[in-house]
Amino acid sequence: MRNRSFKIAAIALALSLSGCGMLPEKVDETRTWSASRLYSEARDELASGNYERAIQHFEKLESRYPFGTYAQQAQMEIAYAHYRAGEQPEALAAVERFIKLHPNHPNVDYMYYLRGLINFNDRIGFLSFLSRQDPSERDPKAARDAFDSFKQLAERFPDSVYAKDAIARLKYLVNAMAQYEVHVAKYYYRRGAYVAAANRAQIAVAEYREAPAVEEALFVMAQSYDAMGMTKLRDDTNRVLKQNFPNSSYFSGGPKENKPWWQIW
Repeated sequence: MRNRSFKIAAIALALSLSGCGMLPEKVDETRTWSASRLYSEARDELASGNYERAIQHFEKLESRYPFGTYAQQAQMEIAYAHYRAGEQPEALAAVERFIKLHPNHPNVDYMYYLRGLINFNDRIGFLSFLSRQDPSERDPKAARDAFDSFKQLAERFPDSVYAKDAIARLKYLVNAMAQYEVHVAKYYYRRGAYVAAANRAQIAVAEYREAPAVEEALFVMAQSYDAMGMTKLRDDTNRVLKQNFPNSSYFSGGPKENKPWWQIW
């Protein structure tokens, strides 16, 4: 009886194992697709906002047809799809990979532009009527990275169709970085750290001379020197402020609350 039970259990186990092997495998519907169809379907998924599926199609296209224009186009599309999906690390990695593999590609200027856009991230500025958060109050690292990418594009590809927009964003970023220094300077000033406040304001004046934020930076510097009793430096700073901004509202109690400087997009 014991042997019989053992045999039955063994037969049942064998049948269950063989049954697993009989289950149909999941069929990849794209296995017979041509490169052109795979690319077309991936583009349709991308246009529909199905970024994950689009990326999967582009990756299959690149692996199955590694040579030629389709593979290179797929690499660019993968970077863009990650960007649209909000996957910044993956998007940047894809951009860097493409630039490294194809430094002389006719559309490599677009990849520099895309790298700038990934870091630029102006969503908060666009939704400022909800958040009221000044982008200059955020960590400036992304702004610096975006600045470097747009600058490389403008310098290396001055005739690029993306150059004009890149230059406009460069101007925006210059003032964003200058305004960040002013924001930090004001933070120190409110807490009575007048030396630190003057130093941070001076950074804005020295490094971003053409930025509109320089006006406020000079005002913060003058306030800081006045708080420390350094009247000569205060007067010198006020003289520079008056010379460069003769109609500055800071001479009459400071500017009125208007539309934030960063609401330009």
